[in-house]
Amino acid sequence: MTAFPGRGPAALDHSAAPAERARTVAARAGAALCIAGREPARPLAHATTVAGQVLLLVPAGGEAVATVEASPGADVSALLMVSDRAPVPLRDPVRGQVWLSGWLTPVADRDLRAAALEFADVRPAGDLLDVGGATTLLRLDLAEIVLREGERCTEVGPADYVAARPDPLLEVETRMLTHVDRCHPEVLEGLARLLPADTVGADDVVRPLALDRFGYRLRIERPGGHTDARVAFPRPLTCAGQLHAATQHLLARA
Repeated sequence: MTAFPGRGPAALDHSAAPAERARTVAARAGAALCIAGREPARPLAHATTVAGQVLLLVPAGGEAVATVEASPGADVSALLMVSDRAPVPLRDPVRGQVWLSGWLTPVADRDLRAAALEFADVRPAGDLLDVGGATTLLRLDLAEIVLREGERCTEVGPADYVAARPDPLLEVETRMLTHVDRCHPEVLEGLARLLPADTVGADDVVRPLALDRFGYRLRIERPGGHTDARVAFPRPLTCAGQLHAATQHLLARA
């Protein structure tokens, strides 16, 4: 159980490897696509497939497709920026960002159906139904990945990124933390009692910041700033089905 003093974005978590953290951040929905000479724009959706391929769902008649098709080699350098924001309202909600840069190229017509199915496996976006018509898929062949957490930036090798997997609690984190924040202050109080003495002051407010296979992260807000702290599970979880028992174990200790 470690406390991290700070005023800016959520403090750095060293529990998971950088490549796993990058894959987890990249699975978030908020993203912007940057292409040289174009204004940053939001794709309809983006996904890193199970195999590690980065795909972007975009309008078939949009600027991104036009720019790629107009380039001599049908590819352009591009940067996809994905932000990870806490699921509950906080003063400093950005927990991290990942910058995926490389070469943007069309997915061949013959491969569109297979690519759309791989996309849907990790992000079942409704606009995938229009692939081949109003929408299409672009592929981002990775050259560089940078993970930013707080004030620190970490480079992640493309091979490590492809081989990693996002955190297994990714799909339940938002629902769980939102529910705890709205309906179960006693859970937050119990978790806070497991922190080192003097971490939480009498006038501090404890909020849920993050949840992963290693445990909970709490935000302790105070007028002059905040502290981020982890309450670790006895052992890392391997699936969301273990979350209830692990949480009850922590609360029993509290």
